[in-house]
Amino acid sequence: MPSMTALAVFTAATLALLLVPGPAVVYIVTRSVAQGRAAGLVSVAGIHAGSVVHVVAAALGVSALLAASATAFTAVKYAGAAYLLYLGLRKLFARTGALAKEAEPVSRSRMFGEGFVVNVLNPKTALFFLAFLPQFVDPGRGPVAPQIVLLGLIWIALGMASDGTYALLSAALAGRLRRSSIAARRLDVASGLVYIGLGALAAFSGDTGRKV
Repeated sequence: MPSMTALAVFTAATLALLLVPGPAVVYIVTRSVAQGRAAGLVSVAGIHAGSVVHVVAAALGVSALLAASATAFTAVKYAGAAYLLYLGLRKLFARTGALAKEAEPVSRSRMFGEGFVVNVLNPKTALFFLAFLPQFVDPGRGPVAPQIVLLGLIWIALGMASDGTYALLSAALAGRLRRSSIAARRLDVASGLVYIGLGALAAFSGDTGRKV
């Protein structure tokens, strides 16, 4: 299993990334603004049912990648770091309108299903599990797949907490969020800085998870 220090660093980095509004957060906020707190929480459940798919895929795929080629693994790591930097720069220079627009009401089962699909196809989540999470895996501390599952479960727990907070806050502030371009711009700047910081960490940490 990863060391306690590696788990602490992973937890801090995961929280930073989860707080950055991506497709999943936008979906949750939109549903919460349109249909209230319960709709937002149902969307959170759907989103993190989709996260389970990423955990399983990472446990199988990263294990195979590490076994096949250290060079391929390193290439994936740097590609992921570059993409994080790109996302950060795009956020910093983006022009933003309102944070969330009202959506058409839908059933809770549909909200859950849409949330699941949104996160299965979410490039932010896929990038995290493919290029960032493996930095905290240490093959010297045991089989890779169980370590990835543990880290993935930490991601899901923290994700449900942070996304649930987004749902509750956006439902409470629905009127302001519909028309606030200033809040949206501030979120873009903060998001951009977080992406750039995580990209730098992924690129320059080397074997973070193996050293700590």
